[in-house]
Amino acid sequence: MTYWIKINYDRNTYVIDLERIGAFCRWPNGKLSFWLPDGCFPIFIHSKTDPDTYQVVSNYLSKIVSVNNSQYGYWVKIDYDRNEYIINLNCVSAFCRQPSSGRISFWLPNGDKQPIILNPQSDRESYHLVEDYIQQKIGLSWD
Repeated sequence: MTYWIKINYDRNTYVIDLERIGAFCRWPNGKLSFWLPDGCFPIFIHSKTDPDTYQVVSNYLSKIVSVNNSQYGYWVKIDYDRNEYIINLNCVSAFCRQPSSGRISFWLPNGDKQPIILNPQSDRESYHLVEDYIQQKIGLSWD
């Protein structure tokens, strides 16, 4: 199933299948961003400058997170670094756990080169979402 949208961005017109995007970021200032497949570069949509496209993408995100079944992937919301990330964990290709602190890190699919680092003490809910995914969906444990 595909979910194609047309976006005018940076003087170009893009036709993008949102179902191929593995992570979205919702910024506090009303921006939404996502990375094009293969990590080309991010697309930024602002609610004030492009309200129609912003609404289409927001509706899509509401749909995939609320349904959250295998048809759409394994989508989770993670609050990290003052932003809300909506990530399809099925698209993440590697997770890392630091034995001394228990922190889990991973890199966004097709995205930023900075890792998301989750601490079991300070970000308990997001940490457990990722830990549950690794144990239940992948079938592995850290032990």
